[in-house]
Amino acid sequence: MATSSSVPTSLTPYALLATRLQRAINHPGAQQAKTALLERFDSDSDEAWEQIMAELGENDNVTLAYRDDGHIQIFWTVLQDD
Repeated sequence: MATSSSVPTSLTPYALLATRLQRAINHPGAQQAKTALLERFDSDSDEAWEQIMAELGENDNVTLAYRDDGHIQIFWTVLQDD
């Protein structure tokens, strides 16, 4: 009997990294402080890391602070509607 799963069995390096970073950004503490530490692991694909950082950096309300340890501190502002 086959069972179906809502989780793909194989994610791309980009998707795996994006999911991990999204969890860090969406953490309640990060949301309250409007900052999160994006940790770079040795197993992270260079191409996926650079692509995601470029995409994040394109946002006007996002600041990326590159740290000496290879990690990135991300800060964001929430625009207020008038």
